[in-house]
Amino acid sequence: MPVDKTATHSSVTTYYGETLQKTSDLKTNACCTSKSPPPHIAAAISNVHDDVVSRYYGCGFCIPDEVDGTTVLDLGCGAGRDVYVASQLVGPNGRVIGVDMTEEQLRVARSTRTYHAERFGYDNVEFHLGLIEDLDDIPSLEDGSVDVIISNCVINLCPDKGAVLRSCHRLLRHGGELYFSDVYTNRRVPKELREDEVLWGECLSGAMYWNDFHNLARKCGFGDPRLVEDAPITIENAAVKRKLDELGYSNLRFYSATYRLFRLDCLEPHCEDYGQAVIYRGTIPRFEGGWALDDHHYMETGKVFPVCGNTYNMLKETRFEKHFTFIGDWSTHYGIYDGCGTSMPYKSGGAAARGGGGGSGGCC
Repeated sequence: MPVDKTATHSSVTTYYGETLQKTSDLKTNACCTSKSPPPHIAAAISNVHDDVVSRYYGCGFCIPDEVDGTTVLDLGCGAGRDVYVASQLVGPNGRVIGVDMTEEQLRVARSTRTYHAERFGYDNVEFHLGLIEDLDDIPSLEDGSVDVIISNCVINLCPDKGAVLRSCHRLLRHGGELYFSDVYTNRRVPKELREDEVLWGECLSGAMYWNDFHNLARKCGFGDPRLVEDAPITIENAAVKRKLDELGYSNLRFYSATYRLFRLDCLEPHCEDYGQAVIYRGTIPRFEGGWALDDHHYMETGKVFPVCGNTYNMLKETRFEKHFTFIGDWSTHYGIYDGCGTSMPYKSGGAAARGGGGGSGGCC
């Protein structure tokens, strides 16, 4: 049954604008980051105003590497924590745009803009009130104008997730990426839970079944969704857990997962082997010894690393190109890599080990 969009938007606005006043008001840990941020992110967070940090409800750290000088769009920016973190990472030559549907949250973000400009030494942010399903209504967001789109535990709150992904694809430049953390499930969320306002606001009822998300992402133009990291979400609130058990959904599992989706029209549905490889040069800041594209592509500096055609393009056709040496072409196709995307990808859920890369020991 389709979700009532108007009722959902109203419920989410009330929940995040009025019900939640600080992080401790949350009833589950679905929107709480469990791991500590890396040092450079922690340093950036320390520069953010306390009023902004106290109203942060994210489920991960969703700002990718190598963003200096880029244009970043934060969907569902809330009070602006990730906007102000990204502001420091993109620097004075970059730009960060925040969009949120909740006026109360944006009021906090805007009220601290001068504080952050004085602390950083520049002002490179802007905020817009609006639905992230209706980005077309924001005139300053033009086609192909954004390098990186981030979102932190917000897309699951949208009743029309396809509209969000289609708009992201439209706004990204060639080689740009949607890099975001959100909540997913091991099976489709039943009707009784999708209609629960509190569970929706807590980022549970709107969570997508992981395979539905992969298929939707491909349909919207993102040919090969890449999982960066994942972690299980535990329901620590007794009333919420009891409700799931009473309704017979105790085997429904929730996961926090970070994905990166590239706007590259050349990506194939699966990992095809063309005998290609890359060598990482060790030049991405803070990653001199090696760098990970996703959860199963960690490339040590100076070592030849076999890759599929999609991974080759994710590095060759993006801002990461200058950090790699590329080996091979497209003249010979050797078939598909083993174990390519047919089982649940979340390691935290006990997914079966991935197959090897067609004997090459690299991709997939």
